Parts: sequence; structure tokens; C-alpha cells
Amino acid sequence: MSGHSKWATTKHKKAVVDARRAKSFAKLIKNIEVAAKLGGADLSGNPTLVDAVQKAKKLSVPNDNIDRAVKRGAGLSGDAVEYLTIMYEGYAANGVALLIECLTDNKNRAAAEVRTTMSRNGGTMADPGSVAYNFARKGVIRVSGDVSEDDILAAVLDAGAEDVANQGGSFEIITDTADLVKVRTALQQAGIDYDSADSEFVPHLEVLVDAETARKVFGLIEALEDSDDVQNVFSNFDLSDEVLAELEQD
Repeated sequence: MSGHSKWATTKHKKAVVDARRAKSFAKLIKNIEVAAKLGGADLSGNPTLVDAVQKAKKLSVPNDNIDRAVKRGAGLSGDAVEYLTIMYEGYAANGVALLIECLTDNKNRAAAEVRTTMSRNGGTMADPGSVAYNFARKGVIRVSGDVSEDDILAAVLDAGAEDVANQGGSFEIITDTADLVKVRTALQQAGIDYDSADSEFVPHLEVLVDAETARKVFGLIEALEDSDDVQNVFSNFDLSDEVLAELEQD
């Protein structure tokens, strides 16, 4: 898919050693709590929880933290978990579209933080629907390690995968959200481990940006992700290999 995905993969590999590790852990724990609240604590009957736990383990969240999050989310520990999911829309530099997904226990705080961060980092808020139409919710599975594209294709095509993209050292598999669990299961049955399997917003059309624009967009996205309430930021920009190489020299 996009150079954005390549960049995100590079950042993802660094995430467990950088200064934002604690924030990353907190957001992964939130995902687990919400999945357990919606589908219960039994992993065998809650595929969303399976994926949330898998992602947390891949990023080295301690098992004790994961277990407590599952119990808290499922209401087994006496703690109440109440989060609202809120989507904000906006634009970064040069009209790059952003969907900002918040998971929060305080709607007013989340709204204020998103608006302030956007205005301070060169972004602008957009009316509801003006950005979202360019995105579709899809299942996104990421795979890395010693596996070939042919092996992945053989495993997932008949299970409903829509696209398999080689990101250079990793692969991104796009599915309909209804087929996410089926495709993820097909990988497992083929003996292929996966890094994450999530429901994400994927743009219908992507726009190539230059290095200067990319730096501004990344700066805004990273500022948004610093908020505890912002769970995910989705965008429609793409990077050429040349621009990606230049950015990696920064």
C-alpha cells in the first residue's frame, strides 16, 4: 500500500525502546479493556480480544498487565470501564486528510486536546463527513519475519483477502472487516505468525507528498498521538521510496 505504512512499520519497530513506550502500553491496555467489555474475557469466544492481546504481547506489554486489563474490561475485578469512541476529521499540511479516533472517558477533554493540537501544529478541523467519505473501514493484518509473499498469498487468498502488499521486510494484508478473523485464522493454520490484526480506516485514494510536507504531517500526527485520548490517526498520504529514504536520514 502506501509509503505511510512503510514509515509506520519503521516507527512500530522502534516503539518498544523509545520514550513513548508507556503511552503505547496505555493505549494497548485500553484496547484490551474495551474488547473484553464488549465480548467477554473468554479468548476462545472473543476474536477481537485475541487480536488486542496479540498486539500487546508483540509490543512486550507484561502478561500481568494484560490479565488485569482483561478482568477489568470484563467487569471481573470490580472496576468499571467506560470509554466513548469519537471520530474527529481534519486536514494536515497541503490538504492531507486525517481521521482522528479517540477512546476516552471525557468527551470534552478529548475534543479540546484534539482542537488545540491541530491548531498548534498546522492542522485544521473539518466538518463531519468531509474527510470520512474518502476512507473505508477494513481489516488490516501485518506480518513480518521469515515468510515469503507467495506463502502469504497461498494462505489468505481463498480466505477472503483483498490485497497483499510487500512493505519491504513486512507485509500488509487488507480484508473486508467481516473476513478479518477468517484471514487471520488462515495465516495461523498455515503456520504464519502475525504482528497485528486490526480494524482500520483505509483511504480510497492516496496522495503523494514531498519530504517537507511529510515532515509537517508526521509532526502533527505524533503530537496528536501524544494525547492519552487519541487512539489512532489515519491519513491518506503516500510516500515515494525516494522521499522515504530522505526522511529516514533525519
